[in-house]
Amino acid sequence: MRVDRSFVVMALVFGLLLAAPFVLPLAGNTYLLSLLIKAMLLAIAAISLDLLTGHGGMISLGHAAFVAIGAYAAAIGLESGIENILVLLLLALAVSGLFALVTGALALRTSGVYFLMITLAFGQMTYFTLTSLAPYGGDDGLTLWSLATLFGSDVVQNGGQLYLVVLLTLLATWWGVHRLSASRFGRVLRAARDNPDRTEIIGFSVFRYRLTAYVIAGMIAAVSGLLTMQNAEFVSPALAAWQHSGDLLVVVVLGGLGTRNGAILGAFFLVIAGEVLGSFIQEWRLIYGPLLVLIALYARGGLSHLLLPAAATEQAATEQAATAGAVPAKAGPATIGTARVTGEQAS
Repeated sequence: MRVDRSFVVMALVFGLLLAAPFVLPLAGNTYLLSLLIKAMLLAIAAISLDLLTGHGGMISLGHAAFVAIGAYAAAIGLESGIENILVLLLLALAVSGLFALVTGALALRTSGVYFLMITLAFGQMTYFTLTSLAPYGGDDGLTLWSLATLFGSDVVQNGGQLYLVVLLTLLATWWGVHRLSASRFGRVLRAARDNPDRTEIIGFSVFRYRLTAYVIAGMIAAVSGLLTMQNAEFVSPALAAWQHSGDLLVVVVLGGLGTRNGAILGAFFLVIAGEVLGSFIQEWRLIYGPLLVLIALYARGGLSHLLLPAAATEQAATEQAATAGAVPAKAGPATIGTARVTGEQAS
């Protein structure tokens, strides 16, 4: 029986993350726990963006808007007297899902650089809308004097087990997006990425599948925003800034587009590299920028391919086998992603 090495790596990573809150306090290093929470929250949002960009081929530069919407929806609900985090979660999902449905229906009528620009525009509209919310801090943001609870328990607060809640959310997001990408929905999404015209011809609505993926990705990002609010005890319009969207896109590309573990590896690399370089130089991005260029030049498949080239090749072959099937003899590379879908629909 062949063992999937990428799963082994993630099992090891999640095992280390699970042990961290029990080991690090013994070593007197609680600051590292806050750093790990920051990396995990970034990874959750990056996984949602990878569903769009890596699997769907939709490059968005406004994805941080969903993080901010999730955070603000929960914060405003909390200020309005709603303290149960499950109710706040439903509120964040509803608001972000509705926003994604409306903006996605408009943005997905474009493609390529036009899609990137219109998502950037929606992201900036969200940013400026949040800065205009004077009752909730405006430009200065909103400090939360009380936090959400779980049926009155502080288990979802920093004084409780917020670290484990974030870790379980990351695990559920990673596993859920992996299962979604391996399903028929994921195969159609990749086929639409490779050849949208052919996918339409064989009977699948590319617009509908892409819009569904857009809404799912937005709602996942909103969960990251809610947990960010709970962790920072503060929300700010900066969460929706295009720079934050740029960081998410860098994380996805850095880790490896469409790879199983790329978003997580990229998120941890960005946070740890920023912390290490920042301890030596204030303008650490002057070093970080050329480092990204080197990785882009010599690790074309991202960190996933650089660290585990065999596993990355194995995953690519598995995905191709899942989506390819019987390909016509004269089919070009762009038709491979749709051939398997064709066979499924015919059956």
